[in-house]
Amino acid sequence: MTNEPFEIIGADRPGRWLVACDHAMNMIPDWVHGGDLGLPAADMDRHIAYDIGAAGVTRQLATLLDSPAILSRFSRLVCDPNRGEDDPTIMMRLYDGTIVPGNRNADDVEKEERLKRLYRPYHAAYADLASKMGSPIICAVHSFTPRLNGRHPRPWEIGVLHAEDDRIATPFIAACRAQGWCTGDNEPYAGHLPGDAVDRHALQHGRPNVLIELRQDLIADEAGQTLWANRLAPILSDVLAQSGL
Repeated sequence: MTNEPFEIIGADRPGRWLVACDHAMNMIPDWVHGGDLGLPAADMDRHIAYDIGAAGVTRQLATLLDSPAILSRFSRLVCDPNRGEDDPTIMMRLYDGTIVPGNRNADDVEKEERLKRLYRPYHAAYADLASKMGSPIICAVHSFTPRLNGRHPRPWEIGVLHAEDDRIATPFIAACRAQGWCTGDNEPYAGHLPGDAVDRHALQHGRPNVLIELRQDLIADEAGQTLWANRLAPILSDVLAQSGL
């Protein structure tokens, strides 16, 4: 098993998509708070620690698109690669009602160590992969919990997040709705944050992009992941082909 904080699959594949999974794993490195953030296993298996099902969809989607993928290999609770370095939520102390003991008293020195050993290498590898592709289309894959504590159930099967560049997102949303799927347009939340992964690797370089959010109960097992990867790959291919990009 690699000790790198990222995994790259199919770096030499010819497809134009770069499929990225920022929250692929719930792993805590052994040098972070003794390898344990003080949460029980049940909490580490929840959406607060990683995007359930997203890694499986990412792997299969990249294969179907004959394109490379990059996946993180550390929990979002250690430090969140989908945040800017100066974002106060990059190292969560409280998430969906759960206090994270290993982050509660973490200081700037500890934050810098996590950034240096995990966050920055992940983004350096992401940037290097994108630059070697020439003109990639960024496809970020995430998942969302069907219901936050104390909130209403989320009806969307799939959410599509985008900022000012909607060259891929707008036709992709239309195509998903044409399939009859309950599709959120910047729902269940607006996803753009300054310095986040799409901003850093797509928007700042003028690269077309789409961020896909899948509801976790639909992709919690391999069958669901396979189903949605097979559903999404041809739509993404058609949208790109029709875009003229």
